[in-house]
Amino acid sequence: MATKKVKAPNIDIGITDADRKIIVAGLSALLADSYTLYLMTHNFHWNVKGPQFNSLHQMFMDQYTEQWNALDEIAERIRALGYPAPGTYKEFVRLASIKEVEGVPSANEMILHLVEAQEATARTARALFPVIDKANDQPSADLLTRRLEVHEKTAWMLRSLLEE
Repeated sequence: MATKKVKAPNIDIGITDADRKIIVAGLSALLADSYTLYLMTHNFHWNVKGPQFNSLHQMFMDQYTEQWNALDEIAERIRALGYPAPGTYKEFVRLASIKEVEGVPSANEMILHLVEAQEATARTARALFPVIDKANDQPSADLLTRRLEVHEKTAWMLRSLLEE
């Protein structure tokens, strides 16, 4: 018996196709920044050394674990809006505002790089609010608010490690 093909209905969630496309572009940039931040944090977790090793090794693990879980949430929001989520290194490099760190920096340089990357990710998230507000997209606004809280708090905590 042949299976009858059923076409999926068009998305009708109260957000225009044009607005969904713009929101997805911003969420894709956020996903790229978030993935780049995740990778940077995990790299630093593996390679940190010096007198702060134990505390930074654990802190970086906590941060990259939180970041890893956020990646899925961002990608799933993109999918819910009807678009494929970017998922290759090539796409992430093209979309991210964060640049990769070459070599193995000192522990304090790692912290500085992570502050900058956390703040860059927060800026990427914050830049989406005007579009999301205009489109009346509360789920994306909620996601961005939660991400901003994490990135701003993490940047503050990391910055505190560099203060005298």
